[in-house]
Amino acid sequence: MTIQEHRHMPSPSPTTAPAPTLPATLRLGAVDLTVTHLDQSVAWYTTALGLRVHRHDLDVAELGDGSVTTVVLHEDAQARAPHRTAGLYHYALLYPSREDLARAAVRLSATRVPVQGASDHGTHEAIYLADPDGNGVELAADRPREQWPTPEEEFSGGGPRPLDVDSLLAAVAGEPAEPQVRPGLRMGHVHLHVGSVEEGLAFYRDILGLEVWGRLPTAAFVSAGGYHHHLAFNVWRGPGVPAPPPHTVGLRHWTIELAAADEVAAVRARLDGAGVPTEDVPNGFLARDPWAIAVQVIAPAAAGTGAPA
Repeated sequence: MTIQEHRHMPSPSPTTAPAPTLPATLRLGAVDLTVTHLDQSVAWYTTALGLRVHRHDLDVAELGDGSVTTVVLHEDAQARAPHRTAGLYHYALLYPSREDLARAAVRLSATRVPVQGASDHGTHEAIYLADPDGNGVELAADRPREQWPTPEEEFSGGGPRPLDVDSLLAAVAGEPAEPQVRPGLRMGHVHLHVGSVEEGLAFYRDILGLEVWGRLPTAAFVSAGGYHHHLAFNVWRGPGVPAPPPHTVGLRHWTIELAAADEVAAVRARLDGAGVPTEDVPNGFLARDPWAIAVQVIAPAAAGTGAPA
């Protein structure tokens, strides 16, 4: 199937019943990224972010907190930076506590890594930066859910507030910089550039089964279990942007982890019924959205791979 054919796959009829939602126990697995120089990228991720190398082969490296892999890097020396195409805006590494995010901030300062921004979203605090290939990285820590603003409050106040960096750093005042991340790091969310918010909703909400948590005219935030967002997508590169060409730096695929194989099978049946092609991968399947952005849906616990608890 060509990209053009894929982009015109059938959309759910507005008169059909709402699609079943993904289980609230959903969590995200690793993101797989294309980079141009593997060793350079591994050095950055281990130094700037303090990730540990779980595996390093000739052209692939897996990194995480020493237990759970959150980032998989694939080298493609021919890859070029994206230009006005769909693809990755950023992915978010989620720290288990505000103190752990503060330790990440101290590490960035100690290693003199440039930061692009820092925001307080109400639901979570975030620091933004980019890896050596320009892949967007967010470092985040959630606030307790009972402190979250409603979606209306989140999106009606003129945007996020600047992060109170002094308050964040005060959480670990007196601690020396730690070279490696502590256990508990996982993937928090993925944020994409797409060509149409409505087409994105037709795929990710109506077929895949994520629920809308919040909307802007140019972006949507969707999740399972009432989380603020496991996925966001926007048209900030312009409506109608095409799929990225081969050999493009950025997202190869992102991963949804479900608790059981029958949950994965139910999602796959839903995609099959909507005419969305799927491919077998270990413990699940892979599908592509209207811009050929790939998502894996797997049940890692079924194979004993130890999904994070």
